[in-house]
Amino acid sequence: MAAESFPSNPQLSSIEALRARARQDIENGAVTHSYGADRATVLRLLNEALATELVCTLRYRRHYFMASGMAAESVKQEFREHAEEEQEHADRIAARIVQLEGEPNFDPRGLAERSHAEYVAGKTLEDMIREDLVAERVAIDSYKEFIRYLGSHDPTTRRMIEEILAKEEEHAEDLVSMLPK
Repeated sequence: MAAESFPSNPQLSSIEALRARARQDIENGAVTHSYGADRATVLRLLNEALATELVCTLRYRRHYFMASGMAAESVKQEFREHAEEEQEHADRIAARIVQLEGEPNFDPRGLAERSHAEYVAGKTLEDMIREDLVAERVAIDSYKEFIRYLGSHDPTTRRMIEEILAKEEEHAEDLVSMLPK
């Protein structure tokens, strides 16, 4: 049976049109004719998100090594788990940047300035938890804005950021539960 065209619907392309467009500009990989976002802006926002995740990874790792005191062991494990998850987020974001034909910016110069979250060391265990919670809240708001910006123009990036956002919200809940009541 031969492939048929889609029914006449102004929002659906014919199979022939889809195939023809797929052959155009194939060197652009995943960035097809229908990509609707401003790619330069998306790449800038993704590199800012990458910097945010890297700064959070570094801060959590420092907190893991610096945490001490009676309650520190369970909190240290949480810091370590969060650091690993933030690194996974950074890796996913870097891969998406490359998929969109950009270059992930891992340059340590300017990393803190590109990051939405700050790197605050914290002195006490409670300070560390509070600083990590502030950073998670910054990431949550930042990612919500990014998702709104993307709308339906880049569903793949939006879905990835939504998944990362869900994990950041989970981190915030973990952290707030560790604070003294």
